[in-house]
Amino acid sequence: MARKTVLVCDNCGKEVDEGRGAVLRITFGDARRGAKAADLCDTCATQLPGQQVARRGRKPKSASA
Repeated sequence: MARKTVLVCDNCGKEVDEGRGAVLRITFGDARRGAKAADLCDTCATQLPGQQVARRGRKPKSASA
């Protein structure tokens, strides 16, 4: 018997399609408080406040010239 994991958005309660959605992870400055994570659908993830963070690593050779 096969099992299927169903992912549900923690914000709105809708089912998230496979290969979609996002995980929001909050880490506190005080390490004793730990971290929290929330599964979100695409629409809820785009409505959250915050700024896009640049990806880590080297820039492509054509962009660094």
